[in-house]
Amino acid sequence: MAGLEGNPRQRRARGPVAALAALLLLGAGCSGSSLGAFDSILQGAGLPAGGGSLDTSTIVAGLRDALRVSTGEAVRQTSAPNGFLANELIRIRLPESIDPMVRTLRAVGFGPKIDELDVAMNRAAEKAAGEATDVFLDAIRQMTFSDARSILNGGDTAATDYFRRTSSAALRSRFEPIVAEKVQSVGLAQLYSGLVDRYQLLPIPGKQPAPELDSYVTDQALDGLFTVLGQEETRIRTDPAARVNELLKTVFGGSGGG
Repeated sequence: MAGLEGNPRQRRARGPVAALAALLLLGAGCSGSSLGAFDSILQGAGLPAGGGSLDTSTIVAGLRDALRVSTGEAVRQTSAPNGFLANELIRIRLPESIDPMVRTLRAVGFGPKIDELDVAMNRAAEKAAGEATDVFLDAIRQMTFSDARSILNGGDTAATDYFRRTSSAALRSRFEPIVAEKVQSVGLAQLYSGLVDRYQLLPIPGKQPAPELDSYVTDQALDGLFTVLGQEETRIRTDPAARVNELLKTVFGGSGGG
């Protein structure tokens, strides 16, 4: 066995599996370490800190690159004109809780106003989504060794789950004033409250209270952004064509990702 362990050909054959195993084993003892400490950790363990065919540092760099690519693409898609409005998966619609109000108002001639409200909500989400890039980059920079281990060892949306956990509060703080400004600039708040007021005047039993509009649109914008991010992460993990540079191809092509 000792002879095999010292055989250069045997060491090369272990390839990315050995590198990933080293990452996971090392992580068990330094779950709070910064990713910036990887090289010193590797050197102390007698492993290459850089320049190997696919060492742990390369895998970590590939992970960070994957996160930059996937978050950048998610922001690009959702912040583009019609990024929300034309995407049926994330398009923001009025809350289901006020469906009776919407149907009633359409029936009495307020359909165009309902449509205007629908478009304005999605425009607010598209504008807010453009603010997400810096928040995501901060989360990538602050990622710990334990975070990286969980993402690499997780499912197809493990990174998206990480961003939901670490970035939702910061994203919300950026989204809310943008949504509120957009709501005001297009008269959305007045339109919405006017429709709600008209509905409340109608003699219909069992009416449900309408949700606060700014919070609702912000929640929907965040959900839509994370939905698209999850799609992009899954593509990079499973589709070789989505690996847009050599580092992504090296790491994910050699570690079972397609």
